Amino acid sequence: MATKRHKRFVLAVDLGTSACKCALVSLEGAVHKWSSRSIPLHIVDGIGAEQAPEDWWNAFVSAARELIATLPEVQGEIAAICCSCQGECTVPVDKNGLPLHRAMLWFDMRGRDAIRRRAAGRIFSVAGYDPIKLFRWIRRSGGAPSLSGKDSLGHMAFIQNSWPEIYGRTHKFLNALDYMNLRLTGRFVATADSILTSWVTDNRNVDRIRYDRKLVAQSGIAMDKLPDIVSCTEVLGPLCDAAARELGLPQNTPVVAGAVDNSAAAIGSGAVRDGEAHLYIGTSSWIGMHVPFKKTDPFAQIASVPCAVKGRYLAVALQSSAGSNLSFLCDKILFHEDGLGVERPENAYSAIDRMAASAPAGARGLLYAPWLCGERSPVDDPTLRAGLLNMSLQHSREDVVRAFLEGVAFNTRWMAVPLNRFLGKALDQITMVGGGATSDVWCQIFADVLGIPVRQPEAPIQANAIGAALIAGVGIGALSYDDIPGLIRIRRTYLPDAERQALYKESFETFKFAYRRLAPFYRRLNSEKRAHP
Repeated sequence: MATKRHKRFVLAVDLGTSACKCALVSLEGAVHKWSSRSIPLHIVDGIGAEQAPEDWWNAFVSAARELIATLPEVQGEIAAICCSCQGECTVPVDKNGLPLHRAMLWFDMRGRDAIRRRAAGRIFSVAGYDPIKLFRWIRRSGGAPSLSGKDSLGHMAFIQNSWPEIYGRTHKFLNALDYMNLRLTGRFVATADSILTSWVTDNRNVDRIRYDRKLVAQSGIAMDKLPDIVSCTEVLGPLCDAAARELGLPQNTPVVAGAVDNSAAAIGSGAVRDGEAHLYIGTSSWIGMHVPFKKTDPFAQIASVPCAVKGRYLAVALQSSAGSNLSFLCDKILFHEDGLGVERPENAYSAIDRMAASAPAGARGLLYAPWLCGERSPVDDPTLRAGLLNMSLQHSREDVVRAFLEGVAFNTRWMAVPLNRFLGKALDQITMVGGGATSDVWCQIFADVLGIPVRQPEAPIQANAIGAALIAGVGIGALSYDDIPGLIRIRRTYLPDAERQALYKESFETFKFAYRRLAPFYRRLNSEKRAHP
């Protein structure tokens, strides 16, 4: 009797700020089924941002069970589970793995004072840092804590200073990825990329990422509160009993460690070879490229950091707010639930795309600064805020929408200037992924503003999940990273238009001029009063 052959899928998880997305992804990188669950966000004191880890887990289990239920009808089986998660968030857990508080997210700035005190010199400082500490951080880890307090070390410092009881009860500080892996396997571990922004690892040998005792001492965080470090492709083990029961999967299902979102997106974009760039447009955004060297530009906040690909670093320039500008426009301005009673249409983002396409390039001189939560690169300035500039009676809603899309693209071009210097060459093309890459008009705007071809994959919004699945494929030995570029199918390539490119070149200069004039204004407005982001 012939034995039935089952289709092998990876249960891939993409845990972002707004939702937990799960996908059944074949080992060839094709998405078979897709499910999503939203996750509540809690804003605290205007500058804090939290989510409940239990909400992450419940959203994952609900979405995953929906997908798993379809396996019998497609004669499929789960070959592995692997997560991609938002980075730079912090969960304190006790010895039983129970969260002691909601997670502090990547744009939570409550650790600003605590990290500035730890980073500053006793006698004098350089750009807010003790020069010896700064040199040690950059030389060994490749970067340094953000003085905005937004990264993991800022969060841990805040918890230690402001919530000493929670700090004392903390067994381990975990990132979102680490927490999901704990729930899946029972192991307290971090990947080389999830631990990065704790700024306590020596990353000079990319094949031997390890804790550095001087950096740990410099952080002020006890060494025993940090999890063991594993590679992104390590098989952590089978599902633990509780996770297997909740998911309805065999306990022997392997779990691969996975990666934070920027590492996974790089893999899911297919830009795996050295020098191939990807642009992720989600809530935040970044440009990333695999390189064989460790390097840091502390002035532009650009560094090559540990990633999922063995023997390689990922050079990353990060923009704080990208797609969040569009969701803000949609949720808080165009279709806000208030006394006007404006109902949000089901296809709101499609409508926004059509509005942007109907407005002329340059939005009739209307300029948008997309700094809703301050900025990271090319300037690390938490006081910056968003705004529409040069509005007049001639402008319409279509112009406003167009200006929002163009403003994010201008900020990306601004970030690309020091990135080109960092790489020693100019970007010649880029693969765009994330939710923003589903917009044809936005892809074309990016091509025109950046002046290079923009490649749009067939499933750009699923790049993180695809990346997690391909990492799992490498982890279980079904794939190699050399296979991946041939697995990603490109839907369309957008070429820059010479006329629009010339127009945007002038607008970009105006954008930079606006920053130079507005930065002192925002520092005056937000530095001491700490206005809401």
